[in-house]
Amino acid sequence: MSQIILAIESSCDETACSIIKDGKEILSNVVSSQINVHKKYGGVVPEVASRIHVENISVVIDEALKTANVSMEDVDAIAFTQGPGLIGSLHVGVQAAKTLAWAFNKPLVPLHHIIGHIYANGFVDKLMFPLLALVVSGGHTELVYMKDEWSFDILGTTQDDAIGEAYDKVARVLGLPYPGGPAIDKLAKEGKAHYTLPTPKTEKELDFSFSGLKSAVLQLIQREEKKGETIVPADLAYCFQETALDTLVNKTVKAVEKYQPKQVVLAGGVAANSRLREKMTERIGSMANVHLTIPPLWCCTDNAAMMGAAGSVAYRHQLFGELNCSANPCKEIDC
Repeated sequence: MSQIILAIESSCDETACSIIKDGKEILSNVVSSQINVHKKYGGVVPEVASRIHVENISVVIDEALKTANVSMEDVDAIAFTQGPGLIGSLHVGVQAAKTLAWAFNKPLVPLHHIIGHIYANGFVDKLMFPLLALVVSGGHTELVYMKDEWSFDILGTTQDDAIGEAYDKVARVLGLPYPGGPAIDKLAKEGKAHYTLPTPKTEKELDFSFSGLKSAVLQLIQREEKKGETIVPADLAYCFQETALDTLVNKTVKAVEKYQPKQVVLAGGVAANSRLREKMTERIGSMANVHLTIPPLWCCTDNAAMMGAAGSVAYRHQLFGELNCSANPCKEIDC
């Protein structure tokens, strides 16, 4: 018997709804992005984001059902992002999911946002366990080990800034637009190895740190200006990106050597970075006895299809929520 999941994602500045059949087939995937609104502020404004979610959520759900050519009676369960994320944004998606569940007597499947990013890789590759996920986004930088399906062990996490946050901060220093990741990735292609930045140090081998790297960029600019030198933005973007991404890839290699996963996957918005994809392919892709999966660009950024993929697995495991559940901006990955 086929399984149809209606999934809702609203953790930040995308209002999204998707209809997923049997965990793999995307019947619809509707995303309403607010990026053009927040771009002029240089980042997501939480209050503005939640108000726009309220305006968009019903339209997005209707469009997803219409595109998929299914009715609520056809839906087996409603999956939604419970957290982490912006509380106001999450609340809109949670309330929409609970309302649908109550009105149509459907089970609720509350999900962790990052689990959605990990399971998005299942759209392009069969997931093999044990699996190692490098999670990279504006709010997360983690190495997650999955011994088997729906088992999560965080091997390493950031001690301060997430990688995407560091990109945004350095982009602002360089006068680049928001979001900073794509802007630096593009500019770095024009740069060369002119500057040197320190490799971030951490107490634990598989943890990450990017706050010091951001500070090092500022200090380098100040030193060059004191010497009367003109900063070459493309070269600085190149240096920052190479240093930051080498940290990610080197620690992933260490985790692969230590834990011997069958598969490594990339997950999160920064997985769209072209240079990271190259480096992962060069280093991890050449390692013996491990299969590398890199998600398509469309499912690196936030969307509801990834939540539907994760929701399908959670549904099989009977991991249901109650109508009194609420948004959890600090939600931990389920074990």
